[in-house]
Order: sequence, then structure tokens, then C-alpha cells
Amino acid sequence: MSERDLTIVVPTFNERENIEELIEKIDRALSSIDWEVVFVDDDSPDGTAELAFQLNHTDPRVRAIKRVGRRGLSSACIEGICSSSASYVAVMDADLQHDETALPAMLEMLKANDLDLVVGSRFTSGGSTGGLPSTRVKMSKFATLLGTKLLRVKTTDPMSGFFMLRRSFFYDVVHDLSGKGFKILLDLLASSKRDVRFGEVPYKMRAREHGESKLDMVVLWEYLLLLLEKSIGKLIPVRFIFFVMIGLFGSLIHLAVLLSCYSLWGKSFLFSQSIAVVVAMTVNFFFNNLFTYSDRRLKGQRVLRGLLIFYLSCASGAVINIMIASYLFDFGIPVTVAGLLGAGVGAVWNYTLSTQFAWKPSRP
Repeated sequence: MSERDLTIVVPTFNERENIEELIEKIDRALSSIDWEVVFVDDDSPDGTAELAFQLNHTDPRVRAIKRVGRRGLSSACIEGICSSSASYVAVMDADLQHDETALPAMLEMLKANDLDLVVGSRFTSGGSTGGLPSTRVKMSKFATLLGTKLLRVKTTDPMSGFFMLRRSFFYDVVHDLSGKGFKILLDLLASSKRDVRFGEVPYKMRAREHGESKLDMVVLWEYLLLLLEKSIGKLIPVRFIFFVMIGLFGSLIHLAVLLSCYSLWGKSFLFSQSIAVVVAMTVNFFFNNLFTYSDRRLKGQRVLRGLLIFYLSCASGAVINIMIASYLFDFGIPVTVAGLLGAGVGAVWNYTLSTQFAWKPSRP
């Protein structure tokens, strides 16, 4: 089979109602272009992937990748692009909000100007956010401001999920991509070791007709993590920074529970300390599950297993903390320095075990 001109990668989760209409729209827009569409589905319970597999029987231009046990728009886009042999690859959503009629202009601009990437922009001249709620527009503009200031990304719409790139450019940057969160475009732009040759094509965003928006506070949190990782992540892992911050917050929880049990309720120090330790570790676990490891969040029965591993990690980390601090103190190191170094080694130990075992990465 000959190589197609264009692959369109569409990450999906519960988008079954939109699949056939999207394919029809793409077909009309790309009547003179040899195209294929790849739906990368994160095991949607509504049968999105199954419908795409069924459509492939009558139209080989429709392909699907069903991912089990892993989630994330960015990683889905990466897998979809890796599955393509076309020279050019577009990424768009399945919610019908992106204007497929802009695809031919994006492809023409990419070819004619020897660009790496073309962004479908809502904020350049001629673009529009359509009927997007004002709060969403403000959030997007604020996120755009952060991205352009922190990472010096120059496009007017780094939050766009609608863009086209050369596959060769993708392979230039793929090993430096974080693959986290929902904003793969910003990841691509920030991961390039050279200035990205890019253009912009305006498009008018449509209102969603079916399904529900995936944008929530978790998406914004993961966007913040991506910004931090691309700006300071080479110096120290951003995940470790949040792990330590939550650990410090847990220390305050520990102190509050200890004082409450001992001073207010008259319990013994041993009992109060024991309750404080368990409560602080439990709070730390759930905050880490929500924020630090949001891309690996444990659910269902896996939460209990992860919690038990976290307890063991913290317990062993405490022992190592005490041993290191005691050794350094006996060696003549000042008590404050010895204590901080012991705590630092213990934190690294806890983080390493938690990352590798409690929130271990999913296997492809």
C-alpha cells in the first residue's frame, strides 16, 4: 500500500456519537488528498474504539488503537503519530469543535513554506472561540500567557489541540516530550532544541454537540506541571518538588493531630503520636494520588494496594532518616545539618519507592 499524504490523529474517550460525523466531514474537506484517520481510544466504555474497528471493515482509511490500562491525551497523540507512515500528521479532537475545512490550508502552508508545524489558532486574526463560555476563554488566555512567558513559545494559541506537523520534526523532539497532560502542542514546541518553524491558520471553534468537555481542574493542574517540567524540570524533577511540598503539608497535619489527641483529648503521647503518623501518611498518600501522580492516579482496588505500599515506603524512609542523621551526628556534624540531611535522604527514599511501586508507570 502506498504511503498516504496525511494522517489525522484523533484521541478519544467516550466520543462514539461523533465518530461517523467526523469522518464524513474529513472526507468532504480532504476530497483531493490521500488521507487516513487514526482514533487512539483510552478504553472508552461507550464503545468508541469498537465502532472505529467496525468502520475499518468498509473503509481502510479509518484505523483505531485501543489503549488499555493507560490514559492521557498527550500520550495518545504520541502513539497515534508513531503509528503513521505519512509525511504529514494532523492532530484534532473528536468533539467536532475543530474546523476540518482548515486542514487543506494547513497542509498547503506546511509544504509551501518548509515549516515544521502549523497551528490552528483561535486567537490569531480571523480565528474565534465561537460559543465557548467566557470562563473557558479566560482560562485559555491565562494559560496562553503562562506558556508564552515561561517557555517563550511564540504562537498565539499554545493551548490549541488542532495542529499539523511534519513527521520528521516529531521524531526530532519525541525523546524529549513529557507525554503528560492534555497539551501536546506546547510540549512539542517547548521540547525542540532549535527554533520551531511554524505558521498559523485561523479557525472558528464550534460548539460541542455530543458528549462532555474533558476540561476540568485536573487538566489545568497537569498543564501547570508541564510548564514547570519544561522550565525547571532539567534541574530537579517537578514530581519530586510536589512530593516534598505535600510531605511538608503532612508534617503540619501530623502536628495538628498530635496536639489535638494529647492536649485536647488527654490521650497518651504514644497513642497520639501513632494516630498522627497514620493520619499524616494517609493524607499525604491521597494528596499525592490527586496531584503529584495525577497522570498515574490510582482508582478502585489499586488505591488500597498503593496505600499499603506507601505506608511501607514511609516507614522504611523514617528508619533510614534516623540512621543517617544519627550517624552524621555521631561523626561530629551539627544537629541541625544532620537532621536536615537525614530528612533529605529519607524524602528521596520515599519518593523513589513510591514512584517505582505505589504509582509505578503503566506498561504499554
